[in-house]
Amino acid sequence: MEAPLYPELPLDPSAPAGAQPAYWVGPRHLAGDDGRLYDTVADTLTGLGWTNLTIVRGRHEPDEAQARQVLRSTVLHISPDTLRWAQWVLADEPFHLGDLPIAWQVSARADTSSPLAAWSAYFTLDVPGEVLVDFLVALDAREQPAVPLASPSLVIDAVTAHGWLRDVDQPHAGAMDPTLTSHLSLGEVPPLIQDADPRALTTEADDAGPVGWQAWAEPTLGAPCLWAASFGASAPHDLIAAFAASLSSTAPVLRRVLPESTRERLLRAPAS
Repeated sequence: MEAPLYPELPLDPSAPAGAQPAYWVGPRHLAGDDGRLYDTVADTLTGLGWTNLTIVRGRHEPDEAQARQVLRSTVLHISPDTLRWAQWVLADEPFHLGDLPIAWQVSARADTSSPLAAWSAYFTLDVPGEVLVDFLVALDAREQPAVPLASPSLVIDAVTAHGWLRDVDQPHAGAMDPTLTSHLSLGEVPPLIQDADPRALTTEADDAGPVGWQAWAEPTLGAPCLWAASFGASAPHDLIAAFAASLSSTAPVLRRVLPESTRERLLRAPAS
């Protein structure tokens, strides 16, 4: 059920986090992650029966005189069939996407005989937690997470059904929200995106590489992105469509913390 939204209601950024009031806000693609992207996703995966383990490098051993500095730490969540996993990599010196550090990496493989992922997807901070959760729930429900299904048109259809506009230059491979701040595009995959497509590793600098879906929010033209997401070339289109449908949903989301760059663009209504 959607709540009425009122942009004039203030949020006090100086209030303590615990005392910050809750609001229903929209549009969700500009609402940020409420500062809870790890907890939101981790709680969902635990509820789905995924196990988690923490990997720490540089930890001292009991017989060492001095503790070594913890160099890297990451949390890995693994599905019961071990065919899919999600890794919180923010503390593990992540590479960047759209000049933003990667927070979550989600991967899947075809069978347990190979340790290599068939595809991976990457999400920075401020990707709305609800959107990543819907993507992961769809991934968890998929019997064969690495088998391609559907066509790219399913992804564009998912957002245009919620009022997004097709890209004039590539109507079957690009769309944006009506305010032209958030984008979805099928194009060349950025460097370092892991994928089973052999071109991901063999493409020369001057050659066109494999194509995959990219999504990002740019609140103001030329300004830093609020968030970014990248899907490897082999990521199934139906899963990306689940991400796209949630991203473009008109249903408001609950927030206590709003991104500075989009605060004035958001509509909000008290949650109680």
